[in-house]
Amino acid sequence: MTREPEDANARRSAPAVICYPPDALPTPPLEAYRAALDGAEHVETIRVAPREAATFRVPAGAFFRIRSVEGPQVGDLNLWATDDLAERFYSGKTRALHGTHVGTGDRLWSSFPYLRAMATIVADDLGWYGIDADGGSVHDVIGTRCDPYTAQLLSGAQYHHCCHSNLSRALAAEIGVTPQEAEAHVHDVLNVFMCTGFTREAGRYFMKASPVRPGDALTFFAEIGLLGALSACPGGDCGAEHSSDTAACHPLDVEILVPRAGALEGWAPTVPNGYDRGHGL
Repeated sequence: MTREPEDANARRSAPAVICYPPDALPTPPLEAYRAALDGAEHVETIRVAPREAATFRVPAGAFFRIRSVEGPQVGDLNLWATDDLAERFYSGKTRALHGTHVGTGDRLWSSFPYLRAMATIVADDLGWYGIDADGGSVHDVIGTRCDPYTAQLLSGAQYHHCCHSNLSRALAAEIGVTPQEAEAHVHDVLNVFMCTGFTREAGRYFMKASPVRPGDALTFFAEIGLLGALSACPGGDCGAEHSSDTAACHPLDVEILVPRAGALEGWAPTVPNGYDRGHGL
């Protein structure tokens, strides 16, 4: 332990300053998106099996909805631009811009140098949950993804159905490469339906049983063309563990919905960030 300085309390009492004020962000036209969603045609459902992952594609200007079916289940979501795997979901910047957990009206942002909105959350059936007494909330961008390397590190386990592994295999099958080649494109996730937070005493990342129930869904608007991959976590509702063959696990559905013609008149996909990198970054 280091010695506490005499002015320790004064230093601790410095005011907190929000790094990125939310009112500085472009405001998504939620009412227009919801109106388009009301009349959208359901064109496809992709079933994600327990302890596995599946890929899906969403045209720019369409919707995708992740739905709980059969029982409480969390999912790990990766997103890429349809035509460029280098542009992918940037969970760290999304966290900095919107907070540790995301909900209706928040956006998923892409990696540098693109830094544009990839998708906007337009409806959240768990929006009622808020922040609980433990400091937990749902849909986090603070965790990474369960992975076989950490399992090996902590327990010596050779576990092959971690979300990292599931996502790597699903992407490999989609783009026609080996899982080892696809692995480099798998990135930190949006933990859909997962209930997480940090302990107040030690700042430890924790999880608790997800409040999601069959029928609950999280719905997104695709601001650009998207390739997605979703893993149904081997921890089920993550109420006890997240790399397990014993936890009760359930499938997840990804529904693709396309608005009727003219429903979003004047809308255009988001464009890459306008920063001029010609000045040596």
